[in-house]
Amino acid sequence: GWFRRLLHKPKPSSVESSINTGRSASCSPSSSSSSAESSGYSPSMSLARSVHPSLMSLSDINASGSARWAKSYDVCICHSEVDLELVEELVSYLEGQPESFRCFLQLRDAMPGRAVVTELCDAVQNSHCWVMLITPSFLQDPWCKYQMHQALAEAPIANGRTIPVLKDVDRKDYPKELRNLYYIYMALKEKSFRQIRDTIMRYLQELCRSSGSRME
Repeated sequence: GWFRRLLHKPKPSSVESSINTGRSASCSPSSSSSSAESSGYSPSMSLARSVHPSLMSLSDINASGSARWAKSYDVCICHSEVDLELVEELVSYLEGQPESFRCFLQLRDAMPGRAVVTELCDAVQNSHCWVMLITPSFLQDPWCKYQMHQALAEAPIANGRTIPVLKDVDRKDYPKELRNLYYIYMALKEKSFRQIRDTIMRYLQELCRSSGSRME
């Protein structure tokens, strides 16, 4: 009796078969994925890192009610005068992007006649993000350290506001004050510039979302 019932059991429709086939294909890892997992590499982790969260449109960030306009600058570049040429390239890159980032560059934007301390503090307070270009010259410059400490005092645990960028500095020399923050290591200039741009953009998007700005 059971054998007869098995023979007369209806076959699944072609639609159901295709759905089941698709599910099994999407759920079962390939042989390459299995070998990757066995070596300690997680494909799902790689996928999560490569997929960006939904982005706000440029019009949303530039809207008149956007939180972006609550401060005078999007980013303040903290650097040693020895590294001015590289910083000018970075500022030119950021200001030339479609977002037209507003950068504070001390030698260009500081007001003549004002105290250095006042200008450095105002630059930190009036900027959404702070890029710390940490080079051997930065580590030797007391004004750079002062501005770094001002930024940390302004937002000691604010994710994304302080963006350390290391160049020609060993990891062991990375400032202890910043060791709770991930940094960008500048090996290829173009790639690092893109990373800095993307980090600033992500922070501005989070800022606009948290302030209730209009989203797509």
